Amino acid sequence: MRLNKNIKIFLNYILGPLLFVWLSFSIFKQIKNQPHLEESWLNIKAAFADERVFNLVLVFALMFVNWSLEAMKWKLSVQYVQPVSFARALKAIFSGVSFSVTTPNRMGEYIGRVLYMNEGNRLKVISLTILGSLSQLIITMFFGLWALLILKPSILKAQLSGWSEWVNLVMISGLIAFAVLTVFYFRIGWLTRWIEKIPAIKKYIWLIHELEKADTTLLIRLLSISMFRYLVFATQYFLLFRFFGVEVSWWTGFWAIALVFFIMAITPTIALFEVALKIVVTERIFSIFTDNTVGVDSVTTTIWFVNLVVPAAIGSLLILGIKFFKKDEAS
Repeated sequence: MRLNKNIKIFLNYILGPLLFVWLSFSIFKQIKNQPHLEESWLNIKAAFADERVFNLVLVFALMFVNWSLEAMKWKLSVQYVQPVSFARALKAIFSGVSFSVTTPNRMGEYIGRVLYMNEGNRLKVISLTILGSLSQLIITMFFGLWALLILKPSILKAQLSGWSEWVNLVMISGLIAFAVLTVFYFRIGWLTRWIEKIPAIKKYIWLIHELEKADTTLLIRLLSISMFRYLVFATQYFLLFRFFGVEVSWWTGFWAIALVFFIMAITPTIALFEVALKIVVTERIFSIFTDNTVGVDSVTTTIWFVNLVVPAAIGSLLILGIKFFKKDEAS
């Protein structure tokens, strides 16, 4: 279907600036409404006077490592449809973040990424992009289930309101979901061929046809990169615990963080506003191990700002330079 010239002009020259303005306004409102914002800012300013500042610098550096790993995943995933350079993949990732912040469970990231593919390939790579997200979810669930098992005695002992009754149910249902997702992940080609046999959706099968090319080697590589991304996330938290004076051991901190990741992964939310829910969840879990509520809230807010707000701002600037349709396509 050909779009008329006015629609193409809107997509090329108006949508990017509108997204940038909306994102900037939304981010400003969210930052302004963060709890303990003043205390966190005073703590950050004080940290610049001592060696703790290196923790914050490392957190920002690891943000680029984090999204670079995601760019590697996406580059590997879409190579069967259209080879892309690492630089182009990284731009696509940042643009995807800017689209994702106002959509449930970051679904908008697929829109931002496919804009960097050639016309005709954009819809084909959506399923491959989802495949990369699935690999990250599997890793998150794997560590989250272990976290539930390891922290279960502490949760039961602390008698957190409403949590004790749900621990076993979440573990059982989580194990089932993890097993199903893992089987589907490693049998993605079989699943695609099975879907092809359903008459009602047969005409749309081209949207997921590229999944048949995802061999075991690629799937394992995606899982490996997802594992490294997960460890980068955890390291950022550990560094910020030290930065904001939250006294927890690395062992306890790692599994408590894993439980936070797990809960957030299975909870529908909008990325730009998820920090409020994450603060509540993190407070409840870490209240078992530390009384430094302000520090825990500051860690959560800073992680949100570094890993989401900064990349979204970079992505929105990149979107300003995207031409959704080339000149020869818009004529």
